[in-house]
Amino acid sequence: MPEVIFNGPAGRLEGRFHPAKKRNAPIALVLHLHPQFGGTMNNQIIYQMYYMFARRGFAVLRFNFRGVGRSQGSFDHGQGELSDAAAALDWVQTVHPDARACWIGGFSFGAWIGMQLLMRRPEVEGFISVAPPANLHDFSFLAPCPSSGLIIHGDNDKVVPQKDVQTLVDKLKTQKGIVIDHQTIPGANHFFENDMDTLIENCGDYVDGRLGLTPADYVDVD
Repeated sequence: MPEVIFNGPAGRLEGRFHPAKKRNAPIALVLHLHPQFGGTMNNQIIYQMYYMFARRGFAVLRFNFRGVGRSQGSFDHGQGELSDAAAALDWVQTVHPDARACWIGGFSFGAWIGMQLLMRRPEVEGFISVAPPANLHDFSFLAPCPSSGLIIHGDNDKVVPQKDVQTLVDKLKTQKGIVIDHQTIPGANHFFENDMDTLIENCGDYVDGRLGLTPADYVDVD
């Protein structure tokens, strides 16, 4: 899990990169929750999602948005963070140029940024949005949503009420050409504090189903 520093629009960005064993393996970019509410690339959901992708052979990057950890710059209310994510995807594509596909995983604020990024990058073929903050941010840019993906949240989420996520899902499901897999974890709160294993298992099962993977295809990431 090498530490990496790469150039972003507001200065250097700090990340962790797990290279893939196969030259044409897919890329995954994992985006953390709100920087002003303790969000970092070391959040447990981000950490576990990172390794979920790595075990499935992806080249995976997680990184700190501007102003977090050793990343330079300061919080920019989403616009700058979207530019950071685009720069991060550019970087991982440079070091892993033969990738056949790209996925984005994001938690809360990171899910909002990730879904904006997939609108700009046609190579993104799949996404996992954990607890997307549909009540706090405008998702109307998904018109139409260009990729199929998983939206997953807890039914005891006090930060993002279930009804707001359901409204977003219902809107996306009316679109032709994509499939939105919507999962609700009973009893889980916004941070999945007692439901982390279930969350990551469900995310992994979704990736396996999309890519036709079985445990025999997993790689050692120790």
